[in-house]
Amino acid sequence: MSRKRKADKRERKNRYLDYSLLLIVFFLLCFGLVVLYSTSAYNGQVKFGNPSYYLKKQLIADVIGIAALALVAWLDYRIWQYFWWLAYLMGLGLCIAVLFVGDVHNGARRWLDLGVVSFQPSEAAKLAIIVFLATVISHMPRQIGKFSALIKVMVMVAPMAGVVAVENLSTAIIIMGIAISLVFVASPKYMQFFVLGGAVIAAGAAFVLLEAYRAERFLIWLEPEKHEKGYQTLQGLYAIGSGGLFGKGLGGGMQKLGFVPEAQNDMIFSIICEELGLFGAVCVIILFAILIWRFMVIASNAQDLYGALLVTGVMAHIAIQVILNIAVVTNSIPNTGISLPFISYGGTSIVFLMAEIGLALSVSRGIPLEE
Repeated sequence: MSRKRKADKRERKNRYLDYSLLLIVFFLLCFGLVVLYSTSAYNGQVKFGNPSYYLKKQLIADVIGIAALALVAWLDYRIWQYFWWLAYLMGLGLCIAVLFVGDVHNGARRWLDLGVVSFQPSEAAKLAIIVFLATVISHMPRQIGKFSALIKVMVMVAPMAGVVAVENLSTAIIIMGIAISLVFVASPKYMQFFVLGGAVIAAGAAFVLLEAYRAERFLIWLEPEKHEKGYQTLQGLYAIGSGGLFGKGLGGGMQKLGFVPEAQNDMIFSIICEELGLFGAVCVIILFAILIWRFMVIASNAQDLYGALLVTGVMAHIAIQVILNIAVVTNSIPNTGISLPFISYGGTSIVFLMAEIGLALSVSRGIPLEE
């Protein structure tokens, strides 16, 4: 074997793959399937005559997601630098398309019917904005400290966030949160970050107040017991309160039996609290905290700025979504309809989340191990 081939083999052997990140993700997937079945069996039986209806669909999505993770992790993450505009334009185009030809479910137009499956473009938009911004910012590391450069970045993000916000304000909040997080990490000047963050919050508040139904959510949040639409929030709080320290046992919850509407979706954390108690809820939060920590380790040791920004974007997405979901379920913020990553029911969400995990693993594979 030639000296060069031996060196290449040794270099590949000394590459780092974050197996702990992979282990946590697969544990969350398995835990999510168990909790999903416990939560959705009643609804599946009532609506479709099959208690395993939601579980089977989620299993299919998990398999597709694992395949996406494996493919993206195997590819060199640097390849996505050549598709940044394509990712942005495809994400924006799909989000625009859903406004005109999208299917309406539960009063929201968020899905595109592809014949075999329904697809939620807003989930693709999150991944697209991570790839897009990581590329843009990594190409202008010295300019990002200038306020004009920050404005330029946010102007590029605004069309995507604006289109998504028309029908899905919660995802638009996450997209802007990802953008602000990446800018914060890349910029050496924190004051302009706070100015930019304040401007985004002000713009978001104005956007909410322009529509009566969005402003109504604040009133429901303050006094859910006085509004008919506060029913879901109240039932979720009842579920959390009745769980106690160790819960009623897996499968023993009562609020999922028609009291919490669509409990397998956004409100699944309340059922976790009811059946596994405060102990189970804290364990879930700790798992997500460890997951975020592993992202931080990978980002800190990435070979280049682009890889670090990719992982930071994935970390920001999952962290923001977990925080907002738990805050909504506990009525700490107004209801925004955000799912709990890896646990809530949703095929599109799982597939793109697993693709994002694949991105982080691809970056970790580029980290050489010390001999």
